Amino acid sequence: MAQRVTLRKRTPYNTTSNRRRVVKTPGGKLVYHHLKKLATAPKCGDCGIALPGVPALRPRQYATISKTKKTVRRAYGGSRCGDCTKSRILRAFLVEEAKIVKKVIKSQEKAGRK
Repeated sequence: MAQRVTLRKRTPYNTTSNRRRVVKTPGGKLVYHHLKKLATAPKCGDCGIALPGVPALRPRQYATISKTKKTVRRAYGGSRCGDCTKSRILRAFLVEEAKIVKKVIKSQEKAGRK
């Protein structure tokens, strides 16, 4: 017959915060090991993919690690992926170019009327 395993925490319910695994000790006893919740990686705010270069940790653990491990050395480092950053910079550049072209056309029309 299988050996009985007793809970080590007071919560008897099968919830995400009460996950456990049966482990055999060196003495041959079976005990429960309570597992921590799985960490999810931070996601890109635009496309939603996991950010490369930033570790997947539980929220409180980000307070204990250094800033260099939480970000990437780039504009929008810890919040946007490289492709989205590239497209944002390109879009901003094109918007500025369009403003300049508009200004030039307006000045040429003004010069043409005189």
